[in-house]
Amino acid sequence: VQLQASGGGLMQAGGTLRLSCTASRRTASNNGMGWFRRTPGKEREFVAAIDWRGSATSYADSVKGRFTISRDNAKNAVYLQMNSLKPEDTAVYYCAVSLFAGTSMLSQNYRYWGQGTLVTVSS
Repeated sequence: VQLQASGGGLMQAGGTLRLSCTASRRTASNNGMGWFRRTPGKEREFVAAIDWRGSATSYADSVKGRFTISRDNAKNAVYLQMNSLKPEDTAVYYCAVSLFAGTSMLSQNYRYWGQGTLVTVSS
């Protein structure tokens, strides 16, 4: 499965961005999907996850209430709506397909990873 992430860019604090990630085939529609992010010098960090049906979600505390993950299995796609952006949200964001149908916060539970899309939030 190949994943193509897009939607990153430069935004002022308080602004919004929507990230998209499309999988190359329908295999992903049977699996949970997630978004992670990485900043220089830091470990990859969990952001949000969604189960295979789109009925269950989980979020990192740092983004809860500001970010929303969703998916469209007909399009093999997962999205991350990011509102009220903060400078600390600046990172490369990666989408991933889980080994399991449910949600997971653990990167080791994800099998396929996209190439990343850079989000920069200025203060």
